[in-house]
Amino acid sequence: MHTESRLHVKQSMKQLGEGWNWRDLAIGDRFITYGRTLFEADLLNFVTLCGFSEELFTNREYIAEHAPMRGGHPVPGALVYSMAEGLVIPTTLQGSGLAFLSMGFDIKGPTYVNDTIHVEIEVTEIKPTSKNPMRALVRTTNEVKNQKGETVLVYTPLRMMQGR
Repeated sequence: MHTESRLHVKQSMKQLGEGWNWRDLAIGDRFITYGRTLFEADLLNFVTLCGFSEELFTNREYIAEHAPMRGGHPVPGALVYSMAEGLVIPTTLQGSGLAFLSMGFDIKGPTYVNDTIHVEIEVTEIKPTSKNPMRALVRTTNEVKNQKGETVLVYTPLRMMQGR
């Protein structure tokens, strides 16, 4: 297909996977992501990439002796947050998120290898910017929950988003 034809088709069709436009959001809107299981490979790749060499994450013998948990292998809160953002960004911010500005971050409970997490999102603040009416600051409260419905992490990102 020629470039001109693709541009015409693209302009007449909605892009799949496109994120929210801030003008389409209202305070109190709630959303839920798909789930994602945290596998041992995820833990190993994350701790290797980020240098999280703490024995709590890398040594089963240490865990069994010094930090007996509910029989699970704990994962860092930073990994849980990263996986949560991986669930949020492609479905809600793709093409509309402009900047991640700040956030509150509160770990509520442990997460283990083989737990399945999802994110429940609530829009809590929308402030159009004074310099550009096409942009707004949007804050959400993102609750990360495990397969039992227990909240394991809450974070409150403030993002700059674009409008139409």
